[in-house]
Amino acid sequence: MRLITVLIPCYNEEKGIGKVIDNIPVDKLNALGFSVKTIVIDNNCTDNTVEIAKSRGTIVVKEPNKGKGNALLKGFNSIDKDTDIVVMLDGDNTYQSKEMLRLIEPISNDFCDVVIGTRLGGKINIGSMSTFNRMGNWTFTFLVRLAYHGNILDVCTGYFAWKREVVDSLKQTISASGFAVEMDMITKMVKMGYQIYSVPITYNRSEKNSSLHPIKDGSKIFGTWLRNLSWKPNGYRK
Repeated sequence: MRLITVLIPCYNEEKGIGKVIDNIPVDKLNALGFSVKTIVIDNNCTDNTVEIAKSRGTIVVKEPNKGKGNALLKGFNSIDKDTDIVVMLDGDNTYQSKEMLRLIEPISNDFCDVVIGTRLGGKINIGSMSTFNRMGNWTFTFLVRLAYHGNILDVCTGYFAWKREVVDSLKQTISASGFAVEMDMITKMVKMGYQIYSVPITYNRSEKNSSLHPIKDGSKIFGTWLRNLSWKPNGYRK
């Protein structure tokens, strides 16, 4: 069986992490010839996130350096050598893990190298994204399409699936430590020439108050977009 590793970066996600793990469609994936390994990255949780994850038999690794980018890089470095596909989603239940097959199937069929779950082209439930955040997301997505010529529909999404070779390249290139990591990855994947495909997903209201600060983090996301315009992919793609 081919191995799928699911990475869930977490900072105090006790209200959502159990639902995220429980709704991973393990039986359906097994029927398609996949085994599933789930890794929760503990990014300095002070609540019951770790205990809830462990109670479900999930592997937990700790990343002491704060920030989603740091947590994701820890996850990348924790996957088994025989992993074929890597999936990442947040632990607050904003993304539905039961929709994971939508992201995995295009990769398993060799249609593309990367699948991005797009909220802007999917279903955004009431109260899950403010008008300000939605406008910011549209703006950043437009800037990526304009300057990087990538067919990207949601540049700030937190739901991805990658072929293993893409993860091996990203491990060497990620430089954003916080919420700008999605912009960092997407712009660099476009420059490395990976085939990226978007699928519509459902976006739920978070089970907790968001850690995202629109102005502060938005400035960092824009800075990453600007900085990566001059980034060169030479030698990074496997």
